[in-house]
Amino acid sequence: MNETQGYSAEYAALNHEIYNLTRQLEAKEKEYRDSTAADRYDPFKNPTEYRWYRDDYSEILPWVTMPEFSVPFEPAKVEKAAIRRFYNIGGLTALFRFIFSELMAGILSTGLTALLTKMNPGASSTAVSHYMTMGAIFVAINMFTFLAANVGFAFIGLKWAKIKPSSLLKTRDYHVSDAIMHCLAGLFIWIISAYISTGIEDIVSKYGFSTDVLDLDMGKTGLGIAIMTIYSCLIAPITEELFFRGTLMKIFSKSNQRFGIVISAVFFGLAHGNLPQFMLAFLLGLFLGHIDMRHNSIVPSVVVHIFINSMVTVIDQFRDNDVIMGLISLGIIVCAIAGLAMLLMFRKESKFPVSTPAQSRRGIAIAKTSVALIAAVVIQVIYLVLLIMMTKK
Repeated sequence: MNETQGYSAEYAALNHEIYNLTRQLEAKEKEYRDSTAADRYDPFKNPTEYRWYRDDYSEILPWVTMPEFSVPFEPAKVEKAAIRRFYNIGGLTALFRFIFSELMAGILSTGLTALLTKMNPGASSTAVSHYMTMGAIFVAINMFTFLAANVGFAFIGLKWAKIKPSSLLKTRDYHVSDAIMHCLAGLFIWIISAYISTGIEDIVSKYGFSTDVLDLDMGKTGLGIAIMTIYSCLIAPITEELFFRGTLMKIFSKSNQRFGIVISAVFFGLAHGNLPQFMLAFLLGLFLGHIDMRHNSIVPSVVVHIFINSMVTVIDQFRDNDVIMGLISLGIIVCAIAGLAMLLMFRKESKFPVSTPAQSRRGIAIAKTSVALIAAVVIQVIYLVLLIMMTKK
């Protein structure tokens, strides 16, 4: 081997050694970055939150992955703006859904009333209204309106917030035993909220008002009952959970899971348009949000919602049968006692998310500055109050 070949061999060996050292340094550097960077899925180090439900916080704060970076106690202006953007998206989505559903229901009702009046010129307006209410027309309008509103704005909100719809169905650790536990616990919450609603009605009635602002005496024909049953027991539970626990809760939970559960429950209550159902929907909504986060899916809340609505539908159908109602009441009492035990067991195993002090600065503190969120809540509250005011005797 000549001198040139010797130098070439030494040069190759040296290059190989440099390459190995470079790879080792890069590995050490990566290890250091990983050990000192904040966890993008748990930047607040909150053990009470559900890690699998979290989104990548670098969407809010891009430099959260930088070495030795930690999320500040007080959010900076840029971080506030990013969080507020999601709150505005959630607020506008809820507000547009409310406006759309009210306008659509009004337009369809007015249009069909005019059509029926034209087709039956000799019928009075009272007769036409009675026909629409007692038959299948009004319940069909109700079903179509809220089906379109819930599903349409659910996907609009998800697309707006750049959330994949598939993320709402990545169910984990969910079994038949969990479904039974959740349904019984939900039944207990339904009974408690019913007593609270009765108490509120008693207080309101002393001042000459009523919380009974909805005409629920409708759909008495065979077709009307069938449509009402399908809507109440299937369509409403699925589409409402898609919108409130799916879209809204996911959007509002970007930096604070507790806030996401509570505010989505508030909108769920307001969407029902009357005070008694607000109490039921709000209290039940807190529980439904909790179980969905626990299992990373809207499937658990859909199951409970179907169970509660189906039970209410059965009770309504046998309300005039004292014997059957007696048996149903006895069964409800037994199940409610079991439900209390199931609720306590669930809460012991799965704690309700608690906000860290830093997260509290990113929940209601920023929500108060979200114009769209505040407008969505205020407008629906005013609407609810006006409905009650119109019942003044």
